[in-house]
Amino acid sequence: MPTLVIANKNYSSWSLRPWLLMKVHRIAFEECRLSLDSEGFRARIGELSPSGRVPVLHHDDRVIWESLAICEYISDIWLDGRGWPSDAGLRGMARSAACEMHSGFQALRAQLPMNCARRPDGYRWDEAAQRDIARVLAIWNDLLARSGGPWLCGGFGIVDAMFAPVVIRFRGYGVDLDGDAREYVRHMLAMPEMREWIAAGVAEPERLEKYETLA
Repeated sequence: MPTLVIANKNYSSWSLRPWLLMKVHRIAFEECRLSLDSEGFRARIGELSPSGRVPVLHHDDRVIWESLAICEYISDIWLDGRGWPSDAGLRGMARSAACEMHSGFQALRAQLPMNCARRPDGYRWDEAAQRDIARVLAIWNDLLARSGGPWLCGGFGIVDAMFAPVVIRFRGYGVDLDGDAREYVRHMLAMPEMREWIAAGVAEPERLEKYETLA
């Protein structure tokens, strides 16, 4: 059975992505959770992950790291490629969106860190983060219009897993949404698997100041 090594569910956006893809598609796996603030985290993750980061997937004699690469591996090994849309055009757009999420949106990441327990409190972000938010919404609305929903490319796939932490961010910080994007966020948050992750994150005892105290 594969083992997925993750960090705190309350904060670890990268960990959520492959975890959610495996849960939605009913792929059995063992979960190994390491707390980011534990004294032994660095030593333990150094033993488990070539990059020294979470998440990392152990399957047979293989070690796969980086969220997007893990999701690709999941699709290849267990989903017969169904992590991506069957239509070549939509598949190309889904890959583009997933890669942009993987490498971009730095202001959004920095100013609106994922925190499952957070609720809107009047905190505001700057114009750079707002531009990132607008770009995310443009991606979502375009894909939803092309696919017809309810997920970004019709059925739940890698691109949805990659944007799942942003859904949690938008809820926690009270980002204004309308139209298809608002319905997409509602649909994502209603998923049993997302609810399971969020509930577990909220229940965690650890609270990390860099995610809790924002300027």
